[in-house]
Amino acid sequence: MRVLQVGAGGMGRAWLGTVAADPDVELVGIVDLDLDVARAGAAHAGDPSIPVGTDLTVLAAETGAQAVLDITVPVAHHPVTLQALHAGLPVLGEKPAAQTVAEALSLAAAAEATGKLFMVSQSRRYNDQLVAFRQHVRGLGAIGGLSTRFAKAPHFGGFREQMDDVLLLDMAIHAFDSARYVLERDPVSVYCESWNPSWSWYRGDAAAAAVFAFEDDVRYVYDGSWCAPGAETSWNGDWRASGAAGTALWDGDHDPSSDLDGTAGAPSPAPSVGYEIAGALTSFVHAVRSGETPDGEVHGNVMSLAMVEAAIASTRTGQRIVIDEVLERAHTEALAAERHDAVRDRLAAWSSVREALRASVPAS
Repeated sequence: MRVLQVGAGGMGRAWLGTVAADPDVELVGIVDLDLDVARAGAAHAGDPSIPVGTDLTVLAAETGAQAVLDITVPVAHHPVTLQALHAGLPVLGEKPAAQTVAEALSLAAAAEATGKLFMVSQSRRYNDQLVAFRQHVRGLGAIGGLSTRFAKAPHFGGFREQMDDVLLLDMAIHAFDSARYVLERDPVSVYCESWNPSWSWYRGDAAAAAVFAFEDDVRYVYDGSWCAPGAETSWNGDWRASGAAGTALWDGDHDPSSDLDGTAGAPSPAPSVGYEIAGALTSFVHAVRSGETPDGEVHGNVMSLAMVEAAIASTRTGQRIVIDEVLERAHTEALAAERHDAVRDRLAAWSSVREALRASVPAS
C-alpha cells in the first residue's frame, strides 16, 4: 500500500521507522510545513530521494498515494484528516482523533460522507497483555470496579510541556480508551480533579484523579501523574479489576493474572494484535484491503476523547459531568462550524450522538 505521511517531527520519525519496517506498505512521500524537517524525515526513513512537499493533496496526486498517515500535532488533526478524506484517501491518524469532540464528530461524519476509513491509532490498545487482561476480567463475573494508577516523570520538552491539561489530554486518553476496551462498556459520567504540583516542569496540570461511572453501574478510577519521580509505574499504568468471583491484576509490563477466591484464573488465549503503532498500522492496512471495521475506527474512538473532555470540564467546574451532555453540546458545535454540505447533512441526520457512534463500532 502506497502511503503518504504528514508530519515528520518527533513522533513522525517513530512512524517513519515503523513504516520502513513493514513489508506491506511503501512510503511514497512526506508532507510537512517545514521542508527541511520533511527532508530529514526522508533521510531517517533510509531514502533521501523520497518526495517531500507542503501540500497533502498535491503530493498525494503526484505520488499515487493510496492512504495517508496523519502524524501531526493535535491542533492539525482535523484539517489534515479532512483534507485527506475529501481527496478520497483513507486515513490512519495519531490520537487524539482531533483537538475537540466537536472536531472529532465532524471527522466521523466526513468519513461517512466520503465513504473513506478514518482510523485513530490508539496505539496502547495494541498490546497482547492488555488483551489477556480483558480475558481475565471476563472471568470475574459481574464487574464492580476497575482502577488505573499511573506515575511517570518524563521531560519531553516541546509542545507537551506547554499544553493545557497535558496529562488528561495527551496521556490519560490511553488509559480511558483501554478502560472502555477492558470493561466492554461506555462511560456515563465523571467527577475529576486535576492539579500541578509545585515542582512540575509542565505549564498545564500534570496530575489528575477521576471517577467515571460506566454502564451497569460499574466504576472506573484513574489516578495519574506525569511529574512523579521515583517508583514509577509502567507507561501502561498499574491495573486492578474487581468482580463477583475475584480480582484481576496487570502491572502494565508483564502478563496479567487473576485470583478467583484462591484459584488462579486461566482464560483462553486470544490471537495476537501486534504491538503499539506497528500493530495499528497492520490493522489499518488489513481494514483498507478487506473493508472490515478496525478497532480504532473514528466512531468507536470518539467516546474516549469524550471521556477526556468531560474530565477536563469537571476539573474546571468542580461538578460531575454527564457524558451525553458533552456529546450533544459537541454535536451542536460541530453543526454550527461545519463548512461542507455533505458532512453537515450527515451530522444533521444523527438523532442521538451515542447511537450514531455505536452504529460503526467494530464487534469485539
